[in-house]
Amino acid sequence: MMKEITQSITAAKVKVDTVAPVKEEPSSNDAATVNLTEKTQRPEMLVGSTYKIKPPVSDHALYITVNDILLNQGTAQEVRRPFEVFVNSKNMEFYSWIVALTRVISAVFRKGGDCTFLVEELKAVFDPKGGYYQRGTGIFMPSVVADIGHVIETHLKTLDMLPKSEIDAHQQAYLKQKQQAAMAENEGKDDSAVENDGKSENHNLNFPATASSCNKCHQKSVVLLDSCSTCLNCGDSKCG
Repeated sequence: MMKEITQSITAAKVKVDTVAPVKEEPSSNDAATVNLTEKTQRPEMLVGSTYKIKPPVSDHALYITVNDILLNQGTAQEVRRPFEVFVNSKNMEFYSWIVALTRVISAVFRKGGDCTFLVEELKAVFDPKGGYYQRGTGIFMPSVVADIGHVIETHLKTLDMLPKSEIDAHQQAYLKQKQQAAMAENEGKDDSAVENDGKSENHNLNFPATASSCNKCHQKSVVLLDSCSTCLNCGDSKCG
């Protein structure tokens, strides 16, 4: 339909058909995602694991319980995170500092975020009276606190919060070769292990008696190979 314009044109605009924007409905998973924060309420029941350690410096064992909270249960974002820790023992000598330690660790857990830094902090605590070798594994523990840190590390690995320290087949073959070379180099030397309170420090782990302690795995397995300090247990080397 045509229409005659009899007046002067003073202004003009383009008419655009307005379409109502489509509102995106938030997905049910996004709406239900809950992260662990210090405001997260403790549920009536928590699932956890209890670990037993028996330090030779104590007459009684320590039982370490780490309780986990399950977040976003039944969704694709379901995760299990540590929420609190308890340490129980008949040894009352450790009571005061154990209560303080467990409260601080639990507070860090409940705050959320990355709590894996606790492992290295605890494992770096050294007892001025000296450490000990963990029964069954032969891993050197510089203190009881470090032993507790090792337990927390084991628990975080089960929750996939820390990578599992697995050695591949190539590295295992390399370490075996280095062990044999180290044993050959130490032939003719004093093969008797250094005695400590009637116990052998190498714990029959086929490491040379002259080996020193590793700063990474705390095993007495560091030897000098090709003018470079190399750990025969974890493969750590100062030469890279």
